[in-house]
Amino acid sequence: MNPLNSPLEVGVRALVLLAESHPEPLDLAQLVVLDHVLLHSGEFDGPPSLHPDLPARGGEIGMKRTVLEQALLVLIRAGLAGVQDRNEGLMYAATDRGPVFVDVLEAPYVESLRERAEWVIHHYFPTVDARVATREIVNSSFADPTRTETAHG
Repeated sequence: MNPLNSPLEVGVRALVLLAESHPEPLDLAQLVVLDHVLLHSGEFDGPPSLHPDLPARGGEIGMKRTVLEQALLVLIRAGLAGVQDRNEGLMYAATDRGPVFVDVLEAPYVESLRERAEWVIHHYFPTVDARVATREIVNSSFADPTRTETAHG
C-alpha cells in the first residue's frame, strides 16, 4: 500500500478537519475543498503550504473525492467519525472519540495539520461556498498553473 494520499493519510487529514469543526458536521464537497486548502494553505492567504505547488494541482480534486470516501469509511469503522442524514444531505462529523484520538497523535506533521485545520475551519471556511471554490480551484489551476488567487472572498 502506498501511504501517500492513501485512505489512511487522507483519513487522518479528514479527522483533523472534523475534530476542529466538532460538533458541526461537514459534507463531502466541503471536506474535499477543505482538504485541498489545508494542504495548499499558502495559496489561500493562510499559513505556508504543507505540500508543494504543482502545475496541475487542481486535478487532485477529482481523485481526492474517491479516496476521501474510502477514508471516511475507515474513520466510521474505527468509531472516530459518523455520518448524519440531514436536510442538506449526508454530513460527516467526528464522534466524541475523534478529537481525543487527534490529541494523542504527536507527529510534527499532525501538529502542522492541526494548525492549518484551525485556520481553515475558522478563517477560510466561513467565507467560502464549497462548490464555487471547487470550480475556481480546478479552473484556475488548469487555466494558469502559476496563479495564486484565492477561491473565496
